[in-house]
Amino acid sequence: MGVKKSDHTANGGLFEVNMTPLIDVSLVLVVMLLLTTPLAFESSIMVRKSEQTAAKAEKTNDDERVELRIMSEDAVRVNRTVVARDDLVDTLRPLMSADTDPIVVIGCEKGVSHGTFVDVLDCAKVAGAAEIAVTGK
Repeated sequence: MGVKKSDHTANGGLFEVNMTPLIDVSLVLVVMLLLTTPLAFESSIMVRKSEQTAAKAEKTNDDERVELRIMSEDAVRVNRTVVARDDLVDTLRPLMSADTDPIVVIGCEKGVSHGTFVDVLDCAKVAGAAEIAVTGK
């Protein structure tokens, strides 16, 4: 008695699961997760509700507060002095001395672009601002 090969075409064929598409999709998902996870943690702005912080806030001296008002795309008022946006970091550095650690309060006029607002936030961080508050006025 010899071994007889069975003819798969005669009795319906041999069915196997093709795993290649499943593996391809899984690898694409893993790569996408690897690429997007660092972006989620890269830049974040912590936002606290004003009601919560107002209840805990202590009265601060005017020396411990730096007010920034974005007047236009090119001009920012630092406390009561208007400076060019390009000179903002150099103007803020002396105000951010290590011994006082002031709170920076930022507001802007209507018509100022979102990009300008974010750039002023970045300038304040580069100058050494540890705590930044945003005002709606």
